[in-house]
Amino acid sequence: MYLHLMRLKNYSYLLFGFALLGYSCISPPENFPSTPEIEFSSLEYVGTSGQDSLLLTLNFKDAEGDLGLAATDINPPFNPLLYKRDAAGALITYSRRPSNAPSYNPIDWVIDPIVNNAIIKDTVWVEKNENQYNIFVRFFIKRNGQFREFRWQDPPFYTTFNGRFPRILNTNIGQAVEGKITYRMLSSGWESIFRNDTLRIDVQIQDRALNRSNEVSSASVTLKQITRKK
Repeated sequence: MYLHLMRLKNYSYLLFGFALLGYSCISPPENFPSTPEIEFSSLEYVGTSGQDSLLLTLNFKDAEGDLGLAATDINPPFNPLLYKRDAAGALITYSRRPSNAPSYNPIDWVIDPIVNNAIIKDTVWVEKNENQYNIFVRFFIKRNGQFREFRWQDPPFYTTFNGRFPRILNTNIGQAVEGKITYRMLSSGWESIFRNDTLRIDVQIQDRALNRSNEVSSASVTLKQITRKK
């Protein structure tokens, strides 16, 4: 099978996005785990004249095959946002924010959201719901011999490379599956941010029952070491 999904986020000087390039599945044995199990396969860097890509490939297996989320999977528990409310149950707006609320940023606040099918003409405090995603990616940079997490969600980027891949099976009938997922992460800023740094990427996936897989890590690499040869 071959799928191609893309979502871009536009910032002042960087473009971010991610895409599922493809997956495959075959008939596996019957003793596969109910919690998804993954293995790291490869990490490649593809440079272009525009947006560059990091291609992360994983091997997966799962007993029920309940991997992937459809575009229509936006109701709880897969809803993207959780709306903060005060003690009276009212939405917390920026003009009435409490002292512990963060300053405005595009992670913690949304403008004119639709809540219960009604447009709220205000800026509302929210929390991102991690269960809207089914692939979770963390970046680490080596500094003084130790890896430290590079947090995309912090200033100045306010973004994430967590994302969603589509349903592996089009049926809800449980069926054991295994195969590969290749996940593309787009940015015009890989080289300007990481240059010659030593990187590591940690990743997990999650099934629709909210079972989180084991976490796997890439090798410690530089962009130059993983650049795909033309």
